Amino acid sequence: MNIQNNQTNSDNITKIILPVKGLSCASCASSVESMLKSQDGVKEVNVNFADKSALIKYDSDKINIPDMQKVIKSIGYELIDNTLIDNSKEKHYNEHTHSSMSGDSENELKKKFWVSVFFSIPLFIIGMVFHKMNNANYIMLGLSLPVIFYSGIDFYIRAFKQALHFKSNMDSLVALGTGAAFILSVVNTFYPDYLINNGIEVTVYFESAAIIISLLLLGKYFEAKATGKTSEALKKLINLQPKTAIVIRIGKEEEIPISEIVVGDIILIKPGQNIPVDGVVTDGFSVIDESAVTGEPLPVEKKTGDNVISGSINKSGSFKMKAVKVGSESMLSKIIELVREAQTSKAPLQKIADKISSVFVPVVMVISVITFIAWMLLAPSPAFPHAFITSVTVLVIACPCALGLATPTAIMVGIGKAANNGVLFKNAESLEKLKEVNSILLDKTGTITEGKPQVISQKWFVENQEFKNSLNILYSIESLSEHPLAKAITDKLHSENPEKVNVTNFQNIPGGGIIAEVNSEKYFIGSDIFISQKINFAVDISDSQTGSLVYFSDSKNVLAQFIISDKVKDTSKKAISALQANGLEIFMATGDNKKSAIAIASQVGIPEYDVFAGVTPDKKNELVKLLQIKEKKVAMVGDGINDSPALAQADVGIAIGSGTDIAIESAEVVLIKSDLMNLVFAFKISKDTVRTIKENLFWAFIYNVIGIPIAAGILYPINGFLLNPMIAGAAMAFSSVSVVLNSLRLKAGK
Repeated sequence: MNIQNNQTNSDNITKIILPVKGLSCASCASSVESMLKSQDGVKEVNVNFADKSALIKYDSDKINIPDMQKVIKSIGYELIDNTLIDNSKEKHYNEHTHSSMSGDSENELKKKFWVSVFFSIPLFIIGMVFHKMNNANYIMLGLSLPVIFYSGIDFYIRAFKQALHFKSNMDSLVALGTGAAFILSVVNTFYPDYLINNGIEVTVYFESAAIIISLLLLGKYFEAKATGKTSEALKKLINLQPKTAIVIRIGKEEEIPISEIVVGDIILIKPGQNIPVDGVVTDGFSVIDESAVTGEPLPVEKKTGDNVISGSINKSGSFKMKAVKVGSESMLSKIIELVREAQTSKAPLQKIADKISSVFVPVVMVISVITFIAWMLLAPSPAFPHAFITSVTVLVIACPCALGLATPTAIMVGIGKAANNGVLFKNAESLEKLKEVNSILLDKTGTITEGKPQVISQKWFVENQEFKNSLNILYSIESLSEHPLAKAITDKLHSENPEKVNVTNFQNIPGGGIIAEVNSEKYFIGSDIFISQKINFAVDISDSQTGSLVYFSDSKNVLAQFIISDKVKDTSKKAISALQANGLEIFMATGDNKKSAIAIASQVGIPEYDVFAGVTPDKKNELVKLLQIKEKKVAMVGDGINDSPALAQADVGIAIGSGTDIAIESAEVVLIKSDLMNLVFAFKISKDTVRTIKENLFWAFIYNVIGIPIAAGILYPINGFLLNPMIAGAAMAFSSVSVVLNSLRLKAGK
């Protein structure tokens, strides 16, 4: 399951996720994204405002990380190169680095906020109560300097750097609003006579500028704390991986970093320890908790020969395991990388927000200027104070942050919650698209059934003296196949103590059967359709409703017939009923004969007319196309190589996690646990996440639609109400926090 994708098809194309420091709004993210996209060699960029990171695909022959850092720094932000910190050779986003950076950012915000509050409180008291005392304006000027030039300096620096590139963002609004208030207050403080002589009221706004910055910093701090919680699922997955492991080498136990584990190492796992890599138990017995990785609530018993996966927890007993997949190839590493990239990707709904955010700040600036002009022309004298206050309030209340956070925060929570419940979405688009699906095509074997078929009946059509030879040939051929039905036959024949013979020209025909030669004689194994294409014979399917029919023949005659049955999973009927109750149309496709297929379908509640039997791999693909022609949104669920074309063709391809790597690679959604109840959960989390995104976008839009006209003074002619800039600052700060908190509600739902 290759989901890391650090390298694309071309060796010099690299994909990397790096933290971005200084992002304060959706426009900031858009600025960083557009600057990176404009660089020669950068192929693709997604900047996630919610977790302050950038997913970048670039040609390393044309541009490198220092080049990109220089470009981003020129507009006031910092691209963190954590590949210099990460000792591994993999160039990917290091969560520990990001967590550390986020923590520093929170601490810095907290420090600046308290400095701002310390000076703003006396400022507010003087401005509201003691503004007529001697030298009040000079005292307020002195108190406001630390707030402007320490606590709020980042707003002005970033706004200035944006202006150098003829760009603007939320920092531009804050800098213009509070900067104008501060500068006018300084002028009024030092040159009051000039203003009085020109009929302008002498007013200072030091307290307004300081309080606005304090409230914005408080909102940013709460926002940073809240958005940090949206990535808790990813942090939880990362924490499942231990830092060290006990490896037995040359008969001695030694504790080493997991990065030094190599394939073939024997690892000792003690009670309570997390399993560091994927492997197989070589000695001992234990009970393993795999819930954090697969979503399976019940612990699983493991004995010699059983597979164990990284990130699962050893509940009791010690055992030894052999490392099979290590580093980035382990299941946990792949899950982490998949979740990380999915959370950084953009959903189609976000395109709406991105387009609005790109023009939002310039539009607000224009509205602010129009507001000032309108008040100067229409308001009674003295018009200037009202014109100034309303234009500043418009700048302060406008908030693209909530708009920028609406989609990514919900995506991060939704994908994270899904991962913790055994459902992996490879990108945000698949999470959004799944909600639109109205038809599901289910593969039978390994999806509806357990995928562990057993022979329940066998008939041989050979003489006694030929039986042993035919049995040896069949056993030898089937031993070369990895198909579940082949394993069922070899398991059955094993009790007859077969002897292996030399097999040549072995061919496995996907969806058909097997062709092989023994002593220059051709043999065929497969379904009745497959065998009938090779020889002439009469098919007896009177008992086929109890299972799948498999035939064994030479080039002339059928030598044996097997009826193989696969048990339906315990939860399949419940899951299919739940999906049907939600209005989804369920179809089943299988290579089995019609009677066997209908028998399985009847057990799980799928109507006979929605069952497709005898389906070859290309036919599954055609089935998906046929349903799509009928204007159905189709999800294909499968686990085998023969399902890959259909998984790729479907509107949403869903792979059962226990299936093949090729099937998982072809799919957009992976159910780690082979349980269709996870499919029910996948549809629910998709629906809940999209609903939350729409709620967030609605409130972000409504906030600005209502807030900006009120800030401009639309209510003044009606009831004399003018919005105080300080209240506008508080409203702006907490609007984004409310969006994040709404997204976090996803975590609470079941």
